[in-house]
Amino acid sequence: MKALLATLNALAVAAALATAPAAHAGRNCEAAKPTVQTITRGLTLAERTLHALDASGAQVVVLARAGQDLGKYGVRYSHLGFAYRTPDGWRVLHKLNQCGTADGALYRQGLGEFFLDELWRYEAAWVVPQPEVQARLMALLRDGRRATSLHHRPYSMVSYAWGRQYQQSNQWAIETLAAAMEPGVQTRDAAQAWLMFKGYRPTTLKLGPLTRLGGRVGSANVAFDDHPSEKRFSDRIETVTVDSVFDWLQRAGLGGAPVTLQ
Repeated sequence: MKALLATLNALAVAAALATAPAAHAGRNCEAAKPTVQTITRGLTLAERTLHALDASGAQVVVLARAGQDLGKYGVRYSHLGFAYRTPDGWRVLHKLNQCGTADGALYRQGLGEFFLDELWRYEAAWVVPQPEVQARLMALLRDGRRATSLHHRPYSMVSYAWGRQYQQSNQWAIETLAAAMEPGVQTRDAAQAWLMFKGYRPTTLKLGPLTRLGGRVGSANVAFDDHPSEKRFSDRIETVTVDSVFDWLQRAGLGGAPVTLQ
């Protein structure tokens, strides 16, 4: 049995090296190819997360990873998605940015693929929603039309939390959560209105003009023109972060305390 598992792991590493995804979220695209070491660490984290989720009894969790170092902004995790239990194992629905472009797309992946990127920190974190929230999310996640209805292709890594011009990965997730919880939510405007009503507060990043200019010039997936001028020119960039979502889920009574796995 151990020999079989070792063979399967080797095949998984080889396949990952050959088909590494050209889409990311929470960090800039990089030319460096994944190594056997980084893939092995990602698969190990995925396996440990799988066992923990199996033992949790949850059907749906809000799952996060740390793709880049955001510590200077007071942010620990970069990207989240919805992990849900299926007869064939856990799947993750999340939004990724196509490298080198200002476009995003939705992906259904396994846990191994979710943690396949070269992460800044090999750590998983998740919130288990309340049972009613899980049930509503599961119904949406199983319905391809509903799960994608609020997806907006134009992407900016720092899109304005209350804007509609762009949509980053975490923003898609929280707006989709709103659609799951409130049947009347069928547009992004309505989703954001529901989030405001429920007390969601985005993270405010302090980004000066030189940082904004460098980000806009150097990256196709970074834009600031959707932020209100009075906020942008006072260096206040309000965007959806994993940390703010985790805090809100617990504060609003929609989920428990975050669970971390290092």
